[in-house]
Amino acid sequence: MLRWDECDGHVTVFRHPANYANGNTVDRDGRLVTAEHGRRVTRTEHDGRVTVLADRFQGKRLNSPNDIVVKSDRSIWFTDPPYGILSDYQGWKGESELGKNYVFRIDGQSGEMTVVNDDCDRPNGLAFSLDEKLLYIADSGFSARNIKVYDVTDDGKLKNGRVFAPCTAGRFDGFRLDDAGRLWSATEDGVHCHDPDGTLVGKINVPEVLSNLVFGGPKRNRLFICGATSLYCVWLTVNGAKIF
Repeated sequence: MLRWDECDGHVTVFRHPANYANGNTVDRDGRLVTAEHGRRVTRTEHDGRVTVLADRFQGKRLNSPNDIVVKSDRSIWFTDPPYGILSDYQGWKGESELGKNYVFRIDGQSGEMTVVNDDCDRPNGLAFSLDEKLLYIADSGFSARNIKVYDVTDDGKLKNGRVFAPCTAGRFDGFRLDDAGRLWSATEDGVHCHDPDGTLVGKINVPEVLSNLVFGGPKRNRLFICGATSLYCVWLTVNGAKIF
């Protein structure tokens, strides 16, 4: 895991080895929460200690946690496709003990882990709507390659799944929302921006296949984009959604 410092422009190593860390977010206390293709979800404490939040479900090892978000009730939601166990490139080659690719929820109070979705081929990026009444999930499987949206119930379950938007450039990966509810998604030809009704309204062309992105800066108007070999930054006239 690398760390870019805006103050001096340097890139340094944050953690090595990093257990094939993939998606990251922060929780309500500002701690880094990481989905690791090394078959676990972790939290980095303020003193640098690493706490394992999940590595098994009902006694079976996870596939390869990919992306992760934290809800205002402190629950942690993450996707678990098989990318890290398909080969030794993104993880350690192995067999799926679960037999399916789930989206999980870790309760913010009890720590209990439950399955909230099992109908995506290969669940990937995910994000809540501004009011947290909807959950968007990227399905990057060959049979889908779209973003789906689900209603979130008061008891932390999903229902009424439907296609939000198809991908016109390979597959969707990670995405985030701006403060108007638009989705900014990483794809194979750049960043795609969709209105809340699913309409594709624009693209930022990037000369690499993209994996993830996040809004940053004091005003959340800088879009940081992870490419195959590079980190890009674009100043925008819109602002990313607040996550706290």
